[in-house]
Parts: sequence; C-alpha cells; structure tokens
Amino acid sequence: MTSPLILRPGDLLLSDLRELGVSFVPIEVDPACLAQVAASADAVERIVQRREPAYGINTGFGKLAKIRVADDQLSRLQTNLVRSHAVGVGPLLSDDIVRLILALKIASLGRGFSGIRPIVLKSLVDLYNAQIWPCIPCQGSVGASGDLAPLAHLTLPLIGEGEVRVRGERMPAIDAMLEAGIEPIRLAPKEGLALLNGTQVSTAIALKGLFHSEQVFAAATVAGAMSVDAARGSDDPFDPRIHEVRGHRCQTEVANVYRRLLTGSEIRASHLFGDDRVQDPYSLRCQPQVMGACLELIVNSARTLLIEANAVSDNPLIFAESDQVLSGGNFHAEPVAFASDVLALAIAEVGSLAERRIALLIDASLSGLPPFLISQPGVNSGFMIAHVTAAALASENKTLAHPASVDSIPTSANQEDHVSMATFAARKLADMALNVRHIIAIELLAAAQGIEFHRPLRSSDALEEVHANIRESVPAMTEDRIMGPDIETVERLIAEDRLTPFVRSILPSWRSSE
Repeated sequence: MTSPLILRPGDLLLSDLRELGVSFVPIEVDPACLAQVAASADAVERIVQRREPAYGINTGFGKLAKIRVADDQLSRLQTNLVRSHAVGVGPLLSDDIVRLILALKIASLGRGFSGIRPIVLKSLVDLYNAQIWPCIPCQGSVGASGDLAPLAHLTLPLIGEGEVRVRGERMPAIDAMLEAGIEPIRLAPKEGLALLNGTQVSTAIALKGLFHSEQVFAAATVAGAMSVDAARGSDDPFDPRIHEVRGHRCQTEVANVYRRLLTGSEIRASHLFGDDRVQDPYSLRCQPQVMGACLELIVNSARTLLIEANAVSDNPLIFAESDQVLSGGNFHAEPVAFASDVLALAIAEVGSLAERRIALLIDASLSGLPPFLISQPGVNSGFMIAHVTAAALASENKTLAHPASVDSIPTSANQEDHVSMATFAARKLADMALNVRHIIAIELLAAAQGIEFHRPLRSSDALEEVHANIRESVPAMTEDRIMGPDIETVERLIAEDRLTPFVRSILPSWRSSE
C-alpha cells in the first residue's frame, strides 16, 4: 500500500503538488494543524452567540451583505449558498485537476483561519482518499470572489448533493458517499462560504499548466540540441563565457544543459575544421538566450503559484486569538492570472522557436540536408506538410497567448467590480501545451531523420539515447507515408515525461524534490 502524503498546510512543496497532480496518492493532514482549525471554528461560534453582524456568518452575500439573517436560518444560509452558486457550465474538469483542487482546498482550510470545524476537513480528506471526484464544469469563474461556481460543485457532495466520478463512472454523489461510508454533513455558520471562497480551482489548473510548461520546455531543449547536430551547427554559442558576461542565471543554466547534451558528438567533431559557416541562424545560436528567458518566466510563475497553493484565500478570515472577523480580498486571483498569462508567453515562445528550427531543417540551403529531409525529393514530399502543421499550431498559440488578465467585468450588481479572469487564463495553458508537444514531436522526428543522414557518425551519448527512444516506435522515413500516427506517438513520449530527465535539474518543480 502506498504511504500517504502528509499535507502540511502552509508548507506544501512544488514536488508534492506535481505528485498530487500526476496520479492518486493517499493523503493525511498534519495533526499539528487541527488545534488551530478547532480554535477558528470556536471563534465563529462565539461570534454567533454574541449576535454581532459578521459577513457571511449571519448576513447575506455580495450585494446582500447588509441583510441580517436570523440565527435559526444560519445553517440554511450556508446550504443555500452552495446550491445557488453551483452554476458552472461546459465540459467537466479532469479527475487529475479535481484531485489537485481538493488537496489545495484541504491545505487552505487546514491553516485554521476559515472558521470550519475539524469534521469538515476530515470529510474532505475522506472524499479524497475514497477517490470520489466531484463533477466540476470548467466554466463559470471570473477569478474573484474566488472560484465560486466551480468550488460550489466541489462542495455539493459534502452535503450529499451533486454528481461525482468514481473510477471514471458518473453517479449521484450521495450513492458514492454512502458506498464509501462517508456521511453527508450539515453545514455550520461560515462553512459554506469558506468552502466556496478561494482560488483553489484557478491555482490547480495553473499548476497543471506549470507542469506542462516544464514538460514542453524540457522536450524543446532536447529537440533543439538534436537539431543543432542534425544541421551540423556549432556548439560555440553554448560556451559558458558568453553567458557569464551577460549575467542571466537561467540563460547560463540552459546553455550548460545544451553543452552537456552535445558533448562527445562525432557529428560536431566532423566539421570543426573546414566549415566556412561563421554563425548559425538564430533558432540554433540563440537558444540559450530565448529558452533561458522562457525558463525565467517559468521559475517566476512557479514561485507565485507555490505561494498561492499554500495561501489562505477565502473571506472573511477568522483570527481566533482575538475573535475577529476581517473582510479582505485574498480571494482575488490576480497573482494566479498573471502567472498563467506569463506561462502562456513562455509556452508560445518555446513552440515558436521549435517551429523555426523545423523550417531550418527542411530548408536544404540552410541545413545542408536533403530538401524536406527525404531521399528522392519531388516524388516524395517528406516533412514539407509536417512543417505546415507545426506552423499552424505555433500560430494558434499566438492568439491563445493573449493575456486574460487584461480583461475584467463587474459582477454582483457592481459590488464585485474588478475580477482577474484567472481561471480562463489557466485553462488555456493546457491547449497551448498540447500544441507545443505536437510541434516538438515534429521537430524530434525531423532532427532524428537529419542525424541519420550523417551516419555512420554518431551524435552525443545523450542524444543517441533520445534517438533510440524515437526509433523504438517510429522507423526512419525512407519514402512518404502517413505521418500523423508518428507525430502522435512521439507526442506521447513527451507527455509521459520521457525527455524531462535530461533537463529536470533546472526545472522548479523537479529541483525541489532532488
């Protein structure tokens, strides 16, 4: 049996979050947090007993905050909140995303500033460990006041309502919960609001986008090194002295990776002398500069998202030591929106540079390889239209990279008059990453083909290993054939993180686990 991952609220690591987002791991909440959780709930109870007006505890919500709610209606207030806010539309979020959302919500509530009882936290953990995943439509959040609609769908099963997925089967939540021995709960004051208010949905989706960004970054770095050898490019641009005098840390780290990947290449050694080319095209020569800048964005976004994953982001917050209820705006997901938009820029640029390398490889005047990387060009078209696909995908990403965070739209009768659009900013990262995985798959196929035109010379040990991995599933192209399945096969190699180990020492979510 797999050992449970101990969730330490406020102290989650990126490597923990990546593990939770990739596959199911049972969890336990650090018992050290339970006293603070109970103290927060006790504070809410004292506030109710004093009959002080406190937002979301004994008042309406949003524009209705001035309406006082009677004491005998406080539980109904919370239940109605969950029901009324479950208005999401569109396709359901994947089980992987829902699992991560649930873990983030547990971690946030476990900080002990949300006013929920320990039984609510336990019910969420039981739901998670039973692998009962609430059905959450992907659309309906503007990223403030938290991810209200999707988190309402997350919460419905706790009160025995809504739908869930268990082992891929969709069913009523109450049936799945009773089968697992989990009793629905009756929400106490503040608990519905604590469960609905927060940035866990946008943050979970953005974290998944971060992990996809690392994946395509790693694959593109490996593919770019292969393209250097296939085009008989120089490794001089990766000399550490060049990067030290500029001073960007990520650029220097990326250059070191390229140099390591190319070390020992017989192809490079074969044209050290007598080669009249003075400089390579930018798509080969400037890889450390471009990819280093992309890595800088990935690292910065990772830092922001890790902070948010550990944050208390609901409202109002309960400070038990003083019995105070403080209304603020931690639910506003602007940091997540910016991090997502920045990741979109990095993903788009990684794909754009890879598309340019494909164009270089198929251009005989630049690469010195046969036109379109095929014998008998003319009767064969080779990689001609594969490049067109890469160009189409790169162009799509230019549109998808438009920042969502520059938009805002007022809601709740202008009470909630500025929003982040973080959830959409995060959602589009998955489509962009898939586009880039396909672009890089095409480049890997092209570079592998190009290297074979230099046989019997070998590339470096690392790149020959990559080449062998490709050839295990996709044979060399000797004449035209249907390439679609080949592209999908190599895309799966990337999606399975088969290329990540070559680069992971500089990736933020991998670095924290080593």
